[in-house]
Amino acid sequence: MDRIARTIATEINARPEQVGAAVKLLDEGATVPFVARYRKEVTGGLDDTQLRTLSDRLTYLRELEARRETILGSIKDQGKLTDDLVKSIAQADTKAQLEDIYLPYKPKRRTKAMIARENGLEPLANSILADRSADPEVLAQGYLIEAVPTPKDALNGARDIITERLTENAALLGELRNFMQREAVLTSKIIDGKEQEGAKFSDYFSHSELWAKTPSHRALAMLRASKEGIVTLDIAPEPETGAARAEAMVAAHLHTRGDGPGDKWLRKVAGWTWRVKLSLSMMVELMADLRGRAQDEAINVFSRNLKDLLFAAPAGAKTTLGLDPGIRTGVKAAVVDATGKVVATDTLYPFQPKNDVRGAQAAILNLIASHRIELIAIGNGTASRETEKLVGDTLKLLPKTVSAPTKVVVSEAGASVYSASELAAREFPDLDVSLRGAVSIARRLQDPLAELVKIEPKSIGVGQYQHDVDQHRLSQSLASVIEDVVNAVGVDLNTASAPLLSHVSGLGPGLADAIVVHRDLNGAFKSRKELLKVARLGPRAYEQCAGFLRIRDGLEPLDASSVHPEAYDVARRVVSACGRDIRQIMGHDGALKGLRAEQFVNDTFGLPTVQDIFTELEKPGRDPRPSFVTASFTDGVEEITDLKPGMVLEGTVTNVAAFGAFVDVGVHQDGLVHVSQLADRFVKDPHEVVKTGQVVRVTVVEVDVPRKRIGLTMRKDGGTSAREGRAGRGPKKNAGTSKPKGSQRAKSEGSAHNNAFTDALKSAMKNRELSQTLIPVKKDRHSD
Repeated sequence: MDRIARTIATEINARPEQVGAAVKLLDEGATVPFVARYRKEVTGGLDDTQLRTLSDRLTYLRELEARRETILGSIKDQGKLTDDLVKSIAQADTKAQLEDIYLPYKPKRRTKAMIARENGLEPLANSILADRSADPEVLAQGYLIEAVPTPKDALNGARDIITERLTENAALLGELRNFMQREAVLTSKIIDGKEQEGAKFSDYFSHSELWAKTPSHRALAMLRASKEGIVTLDIAPEPETGAARAEAMVAAHLHTRGDGPGDKWLRKVAGWTWRVKLSLSMMVELMADLRGRAQDEAINVFSRNLKDLLFAAPAGAKTTLGLDPGIRTGVKAAVVDATGKVVATDTLYPFQPKNDVRGAQAAILNLIASHRIELIAIGNGTASRETEKLVGDTLKLLPKTVSAPTKVVVSEAGASVYSASELAAREFPDLDVSLRGAVSIARRLQDPLAELVKIEPKSIGVGQYQHDVDQHRLSQSLASVIEDVVNAVGVDLNTASAPLLSHVSGLGPGLADAIVVHRDLNGAFKSRKELLKVARLGPRAYEQCAGFLRIRDGLEPLDASSVHPEAYDVARRVVSACGRDIRQIMGHDGALKGLRAEQFVNDTFGLPTVQDIFTELEKPGRDPRPSFVTASFTDGVEEITDLKPGMVLEGTVTNVAAFGAFVDVGVHQDGLVHVSQLADRFVKDPHEVVKTGQVVRVTVVEVDVPRKRIGLTMRKDGGTSAREGRAGRGPKKNAGTSKPKGSQRAKSEGSAHNNAFTDALKSAMKNRELSQTLIPVKKDRHSD
């Protein structure tokens, strides 16, 4: 544990004691949000990001330690454990290094080297290694038997023995691994006859780039193409000199410095060992590393996008009309009150074939008048802009004395998935499936977090090649994101749904359902203490969840804050020192002026907790999400054909990928802001500049109507400098056929940022076409 604590402490920039304390809490069943928020004194203030990394690394390092013990035990049982081996095993800090050390001692199937030893050829191998001046052919004559009839057979056996030693040499494997990780080139080649079937992978029909510099989205695209039998993939040293360098590294471990017959023969053995054995094993290992690295990045991108989306600003508790646009099947309408309860539904037919515009407008006006609607949420799928125009024209018909609702276009990604789910069926057993989507659209405008947690994260459409990654790891990562966001925002105990409650620290689906059942049977909770009356919810679960649950206007004012019940006495001491009623203090800036947090520190609650209590008393239950804003789409720009280069538009970021950001500008097709166009400076990570759900201003650079591609820029110069720079350089060679060499290899990846915007857009959008998982394309309302 000491070794693990030291390792993790270095990685998360903390002290080993902090790591040890956090591990103890997590092992006892505490959740990351609880430890981050309510055990700051114990962990020295580790935040949720550090704790998530700690938790992930803890699993890996514990597996590493368990494997270390297993290997030590195995070698000891063989009677081969030495002090040097113990030291080497103790110093190995990755599973790969451990396995390299263990290779010579690992039980294995019958090998050619074993057979050669049985035939008495190990002394021949040792003789060649010992005397380089002797001719191996001559030495081999002394080892001929019935099973080894010729000198060639004897030398092949000696070669097999030496090769096995080389392939089990931990130092050599480490050197080759480092060399390959620096120098290896990933090559993709089309399989003959697959050109038409794999047209969407055309960028990778003849493609080479440094393995170390291959970005996640390209790696996953090539891996998918390989899996579908379109291309072959290879990872090898740079073809002109790399293989010779690898062979020389192998030969160096045979100490072949001279030109004697033995040295020449051993150099051939080294080359054979590299070509037949080590190059293949290295390729397999690096391919696995590439897949793992690409998956890690894809999962990270998905997690960050999901976090941004869940942290999106809520419009608030306002009566909302949700419209799920459709043409032939009609526009589905649902009104939900301020609490999210469905109070009215309807289906409008303003478009073909009925074209009942007046009837649709009359229905909308009636719903507005009957329910005092404040917001109108319009799904962004098929017929979205037509529906938005219909709503805009309808609102103009309202009397000037009536306050017009605010119309907002919202993402309907996942709405159809939710509509057909078992959860939706339980929530709305008497509501038609088609109308449930309108309810979801309305509610996600009121509170995106509360509604989106009901939908499988992979259906929300903010991922990158999400179906190509380890689904278990992806699910774990997304579950952690949801847990962190839900607990950071806090949950209203008396209005939250079971799906939302299930993500609260210490709860789960079972206890969440039990809370809702208790609430339905007994009415609203009047205090947090009443949670202990819920079936199966014991003191441990109460400790973990209580601080994240809010009760408005309850018996205990502090229940509306994030102050944990265990610290209520400290909060009351603070209030008492003010000489005023707690309700007069809570929510009033300056109410605690003149008090110092240090005055209220005791043996149980340190300064961080007291400072948090001060913050909560001044702003109880403060929502960390930003204020609500929405993009205003430009009138008259409703289809991709309406776009012209140079147009400046407002839009909403719908997805952030490794190569840029997709922006909805209201034309049913997201445009791409390539990473090189996100700012007037070099941008390595698009997340540095934009987030999912952010409202941005963009300039149209290119419009390709046949292929439905829109190029956008956020640069102040409107992207002109990139185009002018491109024009000055002349035509660029196809990046897909380039084979980087020498120092140029280091620049090959950088070209992704420096290419002409046209090329960047083409490449990035092609990658996007490979997977509908990048972002729901605005073409069919069920495409999410």
